[in-house]
Amino acid sequence: MTRVLVVDDDHQILRALRINLRARHYDVAIAADGYAALRCAADWHPDLVVLDLGLPDIDGVEVIHGLRGWTSIPIIVLSGRSDSRDKVDALDAGADDYLTKPFGVDELLARIRAVSRRHTTNAATATVPIGDYVVDLANKAVRNKTGAEGPHLTPTEWQLLQILLQDPGKLISQQQILTQVWGPTYTRNTHYLRQYMAQLRRKLETNPDRPRHLLPEAGMGYRFQP
Repeated sequence: MTRVLVVDDDHQILRALRINLRARHYDVAIAADGYAALRCAADWHPDLVVLDLGLPDIDGVEVIHGLRGWTSIPIIVLSGRSDSRDKVDALDAGADDYLTKPFGVDELLARIRAVSRRHTTNAATATVPIGDYVVDLANKAVRNKTGAEGPHLTPTEWQLLQILLQDPGKLISQQQILTQVWGPTYTRNTHYLRQYMAQLRRKLETNPDRPRHLLPEAGMGYRFQP
């Protein structure tokens, strides 16, 4: 049985999520503040955390940092904060997904299933299909479905693609990608990222103007959708 820790200072949300998750055969623990959440996580070792950012004692981003100090379990953020900066901060801290309140329980359950699948899937998949091509990460090669050589990717394009492909479905923030590829002094140079992602879409997507796999999230980041 999958263990889910739900962290929120709204007791109605805690009660509703506990009832709905248990009805779907999840084992559920709840916490109403950040310190209680960190204690529960350390003692109970959940498989997944659903976390509100606006907690009464410490900010939810600090809880994410605390969890990421010792565990890589999936974290789904729930928050009434709609500003993209809050979402980026949570993703940069290590959250796997972000859902804005008010939300539907069915959507939350779908997100839980999705991050759970990603967490149990081997991130180092050797070959990944994208549109009309197959990307061979081990040999840094792109081929079409017949095995013929596909478009050439530059070293920077390979770096970008590998970051996205190693976490299918996960939204990777602009700042995280810029830091990993260009370094921490380039976190504001989002135009670099836009240009290179546009190049990747032109090379790999069947219809670059309507991408199906290398998806932008306006003002936030990018995700690879298998």
